[in-house]
Amino acid sequence: MRDFRLSARLVMRSVMALGAFVLAGISAPAQAANFLELNFYLSGPRYDGDLPPCEAALGRIQSRFSHKEGKFWNSALEITGFDNVREIAFRPWQSNNIPRRFCTATALISDGKPRQVNFSLIEDGGLAGYGTGVEFCVVGLDRNWAYNPACKAAGY
Repeated sequence: MRDFRLSARLVMRSVMALGAFVLAGISAPAQAANFLELNFYLSGPRYDGDLPPCEAALGRIQSRFSHKEGKFWNSALEITGFDNVREIAFRPWQSNNIPRRFCTATALISDGKPRQVNFSLIEDGGLAGYGTGVEFCVVGLDRNWAYNPACKAAGY
C-alpha cells in the first residue's frame, strides 16, 4: 500500500511539473526563429526534372486502365495499343513546382473506338514519393468524372 502512495505522489509531481512547463511556454512572449532554426535541414525538395519520355508510361496506363474497367466498372474494355503519342508540355509552371511532363495519345480500345488519352508523368509521384507517378484519363471513359469535362483536367 505504501508503494502505491509513493508512486501516486511521484506521478502527481510529474504532472504538475509538466503543467508548469507548458504554462511557462505559453505565457512567454513569441520570438522569431533564429538563423539555425530557419535553415537547419529545411533546404526544401530537390527536383532534377529528369522525367522519362511519354512512351515510358504507356504500359502502366494500359495495365491500370484494364484493372479499373474490370474491377470498378465490370467492363471488359482494354487498351490494345497507342498511336500518335506526343508531349504537350514539360514543366509549364514555375521552376520550383513538382516537375511534370504532360502528354496525349490516341488509345485503341478493344471496342474498336479510338479515344484520346491525356496523361502526365510526375517526378517523385509514385508510391510514397518514390519513382515516377502517372495520372491518366481516357476521353469518354472517365466514368466517375474525376477529370471532367472530357478529361481536360488531366492535361495541361
